[in-house]
Amino acid sequence: MKKILLCFLACSIAMISCNNKPSENSEKSGYSENSEKTDSAYSIRYAQGFKVERHDGWLLLEISDPQSSNQADTYRFALVSSDDAKTPADMPRIKVPVQNVVCTTTLQLSGFLKLQALDYISGIMSAKRLFSPTLKQYLDQGKIVKVGKEGDFDVELILASQPSAILVSLSKRGGFDKLEDLGFPLIPYMGYQETSPLAQAEWIKFVGLLTGQSQEADSIFNTIEHSYLSARDSIQSYLQTTTAETPSSKDSTTYRPYVLYGKLHGDNWYAMGGESFISKICKDAGARYFMVEDNRTGGVNLDFENIYAMANNVDYWIIQNKSHTALTYQSLLEEDERYADFRPWKEGHIVCCDMGQTPINELSPMEPDTILLDFIHAFHPEFMNDYHPKYYQNISR
Repeated sequence: MKKILLCFLACSIAMISCNNKPSENSEKSGYSENSEKTDSAYSIRYAQGFKVERHDGWLLLEISDPQSSNQADTYRFALVSSDDAKTPADMPRIKVPVQNVVCTTTLQLSGFLKLQALDYISGIMSAKRLFSPTLKQYLDQGKIVKVGKEGDFDVELILASQPSAILVSLSKRGGFDKLEDLGFPLIPYMGYQETSPLAQAEWIKFVGLLTGQSQEADSIFNTIEHSYLSARDSIQSYLQTTTAETPSSKDSTTYRPYVLYGKLHGDNWYAMGGESFISKICKDAGARYFMVEDNRTGGVNLDFENIYAMANNVDYWIIQNKSHTALTYQSLLEEDERYADFRPWKEGHIVCCDMGQTPINELSPMEPDTILLDFIHAFHPEFMNDYHPKYYQNISR
């Protein structure tokens, strides 16, 4: 059984490298005729923050906060490939494919990177922790410019790049009013608000709409979806056939390791809520997130004393290391010697992503399948002992 499941996973992983490259016949000139492929490209199955509606000669793009039910906060744009398209007079028009896009967060880059569509980007806010060689090359050559930070944009650089669209996050409004006053269309990018791993990944279709690569985006997403669901189903099937005693899950005969997330920042422990992206991937990786009963989706601050009281009952501890130096067991003790009392510290079950050493900031929204495989490998090493993790891996003593 285990060999069959591993072969199934290996095939899924192989498909990623084969199908994540746009075809030479990219849909660059606008919208294709009605077809089953095009219908699939405009069908949104997981994402809650945007939807697409086809009209005669143009597309209606609706964007909203996935975590809000207020319809008044919905933004509507008419995507047109021809100046002759007749659209509602009061609706902003976006000519596609866009020629110059400014991205105001690193996460917004992920769809462009997956689609190999960096030529459409003219500006970014920060070059910090960028790993893409092409992005770095374009910055060095001046093809992409750094336009400043939120609240302190370099308006002259933005004017010079003549963006056809500026992607913004609704939770970060600093300085955007000035850009809007200059006449630049601001398009909300709400992928970061999606709590489902596949919903975040489906925002590649949003980018495909802007770059005229809807069919390529749909093909890449289908590969991500297949890989993710295959990995999820494989580990669940494996666990159903494998029973083990576990001190943290006494009412279950199937082993589900109990997972702690976060680290002490100042006086508080910062973690993600029980309905967050991380919590859901832990569940799909055959584990139990320590805040699974919590209904919050974003970051939460917790009292360290409560964390300390439960730390001897967890099996694994996930840390995102934002330091410029690699995380070690010793460096954790130098931060707080009480970490030595944590069961994962004692047993060597600390799973870390060194964010300064991996491209997780710019690629993670489009690679939930890879993160899932990393977690499965960390929590169930006997199932994937030949796998080499990309982002998250156990720290060696």
